[in-house]
Order: sequence, then C-alpha cells, then structure tokens
Amino acid sequence: MPELPEVETVRRGLQPVLEGARIAEVTLARADLRFPFPPGFRERVTGRRVVSLGRRAKYLLADLDDGTVLVMHLGMSGAFRIEQAATQTVPGAFHYARSEDRKHDHVIFHLERADQAGLRIVYNDPRRFGFMTLVPRAELESHPFFAGLGLEPVGNALDAETLAHLLAGKATPLKAALLDQRIVAGLGNIYVCEALFRARLSPQRAAGTVATKAGRAGVRAERLAVAIREVIDAAIAAGGSTLRDHRQADGQLGYFQHTFQVYGREGEPCRTPGCGGTVRRLVQSGRSTFHCPRCQR
Repeated sequence: MPELPEVETVRRGLQPVLEGARIAEVTLARADLRFPFPPGFRERVTGRRVVSLGRRAKYLLADLDDGTVLVMHLGMSGAFRIEQAATQTVPGAFHYARSEDRKHDHVIFHLERADQAGLRIVYNDPRRFGFMTLVPRAELESHPFFAGLGLEPVGNALDAETLAHLLAGKATPLKAALLDQRIVAGLGNIYVCEALFRARLSPQRAAGTVATKAGRAGVRAERLAVAIREVIDAAIAAGGSTLRDHRQADGQLGYFQHTFQVYGREGEPCRTPGCGGTVRRLVQSGRSTFHCPRCQR
C-alpha cells in the first residue's frame, strides 16, 4: 500500500494541474470502488472549482469552491495519471503498463483551465481498494476517517518530547506503536523499518522505553524523532518507493527503494560501518520487519 511519501508525491504531481481548475465533467466507469460513490457524486463535483489540494496521512484532500472536500484514498493499487486531449499524456510519459490498462480506469475528471486545454485526470485501480467520497470541510476533523488520526510525521510537529509523551507507558512493541495511525498518522511498514534502523532501536523494544520514567524525552526519543523526519523527507524528495504499483502522477518512478538500509535486505550485511551484523526478518502482527539485531537495541 502506498505510504505517506508516495501519497505526498502524488499530491505534488497533481497540484499544478488540479488546483484552480474547474471540473467540467466526471466520468464514472462503475458505481463503486472499495465503497460505493456517495449519492449524486458526479453531479456534486461537476462544475466545481478546486481551491486547493492537500493531504492528511494517506488521504488526498481536494477542497472545492462550495466548501466540500473531495477525499481520495489510493488503497493498494490506485494511481492517477494526467492526460492532455483524448489520447495523449502530458510530457513525462506515463508508461507504466499496469496503470495504462484502460479497463481499470474507473474515474476521469475532465478539467477546464485557462492555461491548458483538454486536461484529464484519470484514476486507475486494478484491485479497487481505493475510494472517493465527499465530506463538508466543517465536518472533516470529526469524520470517522480523520477523527482518530495522530500527528503528521513531517515538519516540526513530531519532536522528541511529543513522541515521548505519545509512547510513554506503552508495553506494545515499538514498531507496532509507530504503525498505529492514532499515534503517528501516515507511517507504514517500509518507513518505520528504515527509521528504526537509523535510530538504532530494536523494533521489538517496548514502545514506552523511548521515554524516561517521568515520560520525558530521552536520547532514544531524540534519535527516533529525527530519524522519522529524515526518512520521510528523503523518501518524498526521491519520489517515494516504487515496489509494485506506485508511480508519480506523470508516470515517473520513485527511487527511495535504492537507498533502503534494511527493508527487503534479509540476509545481507548491515550497512552500519563497523557493525558486522546481518539484516534479519521477523514477523510482527502479520507484517515483515527488517532490522539488524546487532546495532538495533
């Protein structure tokens, strides 16, 4: 499933085309994706202008000019591509074969822009685990999709003291705690593995041990907060990680997978200078965890 860096990369790719555009027409190839489209979806979106395109955790949020938010989730295999005219893609060549299988084109937004004609944004989703819905902006924070979400792992919101406070007293394994969207929103399996490696912390360590007995930030919380922010920032800069389905909105690959330190490297030497350990894989809550037992404690 695309994680936060992949979704943010898609947002940045769509933003120059979608923001400020009027949605002249919406084509729906089916009545549902993972969930049915809300009643009157096509009629409610058609004619609206996109004021801004944001992101919360793994959700894309298109604010429309009537105060409604178009909420979009990529699911397991969802992808957007930008097309110009009837059959041409915009420069950048979206040529990923899986996402060009037109039978999986489920939603098409036909756009009107003063500076470009014939633009379309196509949503393609072979597995149909993605979805779209409409939520009034005033009700967004209380909506079930968003009400329980934790803080974002970008910017200065995620600092050591905040992280220590969120994890203090928790006996659950550290990796499981970081995957809990109620604590930190948007982190997924890949980037938690990579962040824990950078912070030199075992994924099996009790989450509460990153805080002091008083619940304050210790050196572990400091290392972990920095590692999370650095991993996310680096992944966004690299366009995300292309493993199976992810491509950017212009069809380009993400390249962060080429810098993985532990993820997917079971049996390979640890890349920490002087460590001499070997990357191991273990299963936690049904998910593969990659780590170096020698330098992650």
